[in-house]
Amino acid sequence: MKATPVKTKPIVLGDKLFDILGLTIKSLQENSVVAITSKIISICEGNVVKIGTKDKNILIKEQADYYLPPDSRYNFSLSIKNNIMIASAGIDESNGNGYYVLWPKRPQESANGIRDFLKKKLKLKKLGVIIVDSKTTPLRWGVTGVAIVHSGFSALNDYINTPDVFGRLFQFEKANIADMLAASAVGVMGEGNEQTPIALIEDIPFVHFQDRNPTRKEINNLAIKMEDDLFSELLKKVAWKKGG
Repeated sequence: MKATPVKTKPIVLGDKLFDILGLTIKSLQENSVVAITSKIISICEGNVVKIGTKDKNILIKEQADYYLPPDSRYNFSLSIKNNIMIASAGIDESNGNGYYVLWPKRPQESANGIRDFLKKKLKLKKLGVIIVDSKTTPLRWGVTGVAIVHSGFSALNDYINTPDVFGRLFQFEKANIADMLAASAVGVMGEGNEQTPIALIEDIPFVHFQDRNPTRKEINNLAIKMEDDLFSELLKKVAWKKGG
């Protein structure tokens, strides 16, 4: 697998996403995945709030599906949005040029549209797209990448009822390909002032490409209900508040 960051100019309000993609991605081999940070999509679509015009905690309540009040030593609000556990409902201030940057308004539509645009521009048959963000992991310092949405490939490789090396059948194993790719992409993008909000991921034979958008059933299959989750006993013991 090869993940290559793509340099852009600083992205500011008024920039057009497809113009940026057209200028920065000149060629790409078949069976590749383009990773794009959610932040530049949100900035281009204007899904931002000027810092100082609205309290961030109110924004978190509005944007999260569920949230916990910011009562930890770090003054962060833990939240669940789009079935992803993430700090502050994904709202970020870094590289926002004085704005709170929210998650994209309709990320799945954005991913599908980006894939369609790049396929036509680069004359490709099989291409994947992921919109990514960084997230924390319990009991671990540092952030890794997560795929908010995907398009053009199967997000899960299902090993259930297939044999391991010694013939034992897997009972629960599924590989989250979208998140694995997101972690690689976020790793090469960086978290500071690198100006590389796009990554091209190539040489990925374990990815099963689809010449279509993901179905609603495929998207829903990525989610686990809280009561069915391996960590349900932890998740259900806190007083989650319903967000907007």
